[in-house]
Amino acid sequence: MAGASLRWLFAAPQGYIIRAPPATLLTYAVLSAPAYNNNFIAASKYAATCQVLIMSVTYSSYLKVDELLQCQHPLSDGPEHDELLFITIHQSYELWFKQVLHELDFLMELFNKGDRNRALHTLKRVDTIYRTLIQQVDILETLTPLEFLSFRDRLSTASGFQSYQFRELEFLFGAKDASKLDVYEKDSGHYKRIEKRLQSPTLWDAFLQLLKQEGYAVPEVLLKRDWTQRSEPSEKVQKLLIDIYRNDPLLAEICEALVDIDTSLQQWRYRHVKMVERTIGSKMGTGGSSGVGYLQSTLFRPVFPDLWAIRAEL
Repeated sequence: MAGASLRWLFAAPQGYIIRAPPATLLTYAVLSAPAYNNNFIAASKYAATCQVLIMSVTYSSYLKVDELLQCQHPLSDGPEHDELLFITIHQSYELWFKQVLHELDFLMELFNKGDRNRALHTLKRVDTIYRTLIQQVDILETLTPLEFLSFRDRLSTASGFQSYQFRELEFLFGAKDASKLDVYEKDSGHYKRIEKRLQSPTLWDAFLQLLKQEGYAVPEVLLKRDWTQRSEPSEKVQKLLIDIYRNDPLLAEICEALVDIDTSLQQWRYRHVKMVERTIGSKMGTGGSSGVGYLQSTLFRPVFPDLWAIRAEL
């Protein structure tokens, strides 16, 4: 990266740390204890020196661009021109899933700390990412049915249902379902990641803990519920939320930010369903899934139902 600033640390045998500025060619000295008491240049007369080549950080090396560009491997003969687009879009989805998981884990920490302002900022970032994911469907929709069919058979048993990061996000948002683990080899790294999410609190659980810290009477049964199960709407929580909307502007804004994310998730699901429908119609999905039929069953299921239930009461 242009303008990157680095400081290199070197440990002397006596346990001293020598701090040297970055350089293309650095003189490195193994210093004696007395030498350390003087400045770096003067100390060199006490040391045996050697030349150490220090490579500058570049755009490509920092972002691992060469390695990244080697990750797209079309399987079709030729290969088919449009397969690269399909791979690139789905790999970018996985990168965004990684970032969203990173942000949501951080958000839950902020909820636990009671840092409402930073939590609101993070919620807005997550929603912006999901809006970007929605826009990426526009690119996938440039694939015509015939263009997709030109390489679809090469996908074999591969399916988006196998995305373990997507399953992690589902569980983190509260759609807990232990049967989803059956897709993955038991005790594999992917299985363990999803199993950990299954056994951990959801984003909504962390939000309820925040409300408790803020002095709201969240029912204990909800705070101590079985995390492996889906959380159910609660009339008692809804009453608390109505009070928050009327009397606590910052918490109310956090609630609205959660609704924004919920809305974006539902919009993304809908766009995805229509994209699949226009591409393969009623055909079975890859990997043995039911395709559009299953995807349609996931529509209009809010992630935070309590926040939707109170609308008529505000």
